[in-house]
Amino acid sequence: MHIAELNIGRLRYPLNDPRLADFVDNLARVNEMAERMPGFVWRLKGEDPGNALDVRPFADPTMAVNMSVWETVADLENFVWKTVHQRLYNRKAEWFEKLKSHHLVMWYVAQGHVPTLADAEERLHHLEAHGNTDFAFDWSHLEHVKLWQTQRCG
Repeated sequence: MHIAELNIGRLRYPLNDPRLADFVDNLARVNEMAERMPGFVWRLKGEDPGNALDVRPFADPTMAVNMSVWETVADLENFVWKTVHQRLYNRKAEWFEKLKSHHLVMWYVAQGHVPTLADAEERLHHLEAHGNTDFAFDWSHLEHVKLWQTQRCG
């Protein structure tokens, strides 16, 4: 099984606003780096293959999406927290509004399966309605599973 993730955010400004320049200007570089990372499988791309900023699956036109598939959770964690991605992630409050709902959902997919935005939206709604389950979860669920496995095996 592989791990799929959807990350959403409501942009604070239009894409051509200078206050979003650092985000927009670094996005293609970060995405290209992701594609070279160990464990990377697939990512959502729009008309501009460097990003998916033109993909708008939600009714809210200011909602940006990022979706990808990785071989393992560890591969995804390595990219998110141990690369330049983390420096940009730490600046998310400059570029994105704080959402009242979940902004990230993860789920397992069979090897070779490419999830659709409809799949991702279903998982996000499930997480929102039911909290962390094996069907849809966030980072905190993975920490809980790791702790359980350590206690069980240790």
